[in-house]
Amino acid sequence: MNNNQGLKIDFTLIMILVAIAAVSCFTLYTIQPTLPSKYDYTNFFTKQLQWYALGTIVIGVVMLFDYDRFRQLAWVFYGIGIMMLLMLEFNVPSSLVHENNGARSWFKIAGNTIQPGEFMKVFLIILQSHLIVRHNEKRPNERSLKYDLWLLVKIVGVALPPMALIAKQPDLGTFLVLAAITAALILVSGIRWRILLSIIGIISMVALVLVGLFQFFPVAMEKLLVESDFGHVTGRFYGWLQPEEYEDYGYQLVRAMMAIGSGQLMGKGINEMQVYIPERHTDMIFTAIAEQFGFIGSSIVVTLFFLLIYRMITTALESNEPFGSYLTVGLIGMFTFQIFQNIGMSIQLLPITGLPLPFISYGGSSLITYMLAIGLVLNIRSRTRTYMFDS
Repeated sequence: MNNNQGLKIDFTLIMILVAIAAVSCFTLYTIQPTLPSKYDYTNFFTKQLQWYALGTIVIGVVMLFDYDRFRQLAWVFYGIGIMMLLMLEFNVPSSLVHENNGARSWFKIAGNTIQPGEFMKVFLIILQSHLIVRHNEKRPNERSLKYDLWLLVKIVGVALPPMALIAKQPDLGTFLVLAAITAALILVSGIRWRILLSIIGIISMVALVLVGLFQFFPVAMEKLLVESDFGHVTGRFYGWLQPEEYEDYGYQLVRAMMAIGSGQLMGKGINEMQVYIPERHTDMIFTAIAEQFGFIGSSIVVTLFFLLIYRMITTALESNEPFGSYLTVGLIGMFTFQIFQNIGMSIQLLPITGLPLPFISYGGSSLITYMLAIGLVLNIRSRTRTYMFDS
């Protein structure tokens, strides 16, 4: 067990995080005057600074412990996450459960909302990484097909309960993030490619069948989906593919495209935002950056995210312990998917799912979760040892 002496602090990762935090706080400061009157009594710039301060404390606390301690508590964290999701599902206690836009995904405590689904992302990564390491430690000299399938069952098995509970809230964005995390860890778990390619083939065939059904039975399929629990998903797809025609679901996308396009190369300048977009301080914050600072400003933000992911990849590759590598890969999957999804939905590359842009969008639960994730990465990096004759 490593102790806390001689810890190596990854100042490069910290500086990247500071730069992204500066972009977040400055953008929220410029957005504030453009928000609807219902937000007049909420200073998002100040509150984001407070969340960053709390997140810094979280990083400090995480750094105090060897990250292997989190592996020992993997089932405890997972159980806490499932318990919170069950409380939301059964509306217990009703005085604390908060519903917004038809989704019951939050607890409201002391005027602040807490979203358990955000914390569940990290809890799931910790448990899945633990299961992979423990499974591989016990593997025989010659791995069998049955052995690899059993590992796949374990990884997917622990992901299904939180995904099912989150899908019922409904929260499509968080559901997809958990799926992306699971997929990332399956890819690096050591499961043979023959199994993975078979799964990809099955998923592709199912997708083709669904496309065929929509092609030949469009009315019946649309009625079936609209009347089911996935009706909101269908609306989002229509709003993505034909935003001008389906105004209810496509309004936000149309406005986002107008804002990003109007920024052109250099942007309109600070506080020069003329396109109104709902929830701009959360899910659509990238449009504010693009409208004020244009393609150049947007490219700088994307570059910062690229450097963040690249630094995390080097941490995963250099870690001396498998658990540290798997843990980092899961976090990479989480960040990469959310960054790609948020920016992609702003430019009509992907459907709108309500996912925040990591570290930049306003949000207490999401920001604390991201800071917790970075704390784990810094912890892994600080306890990675390099040796002269290391193979």
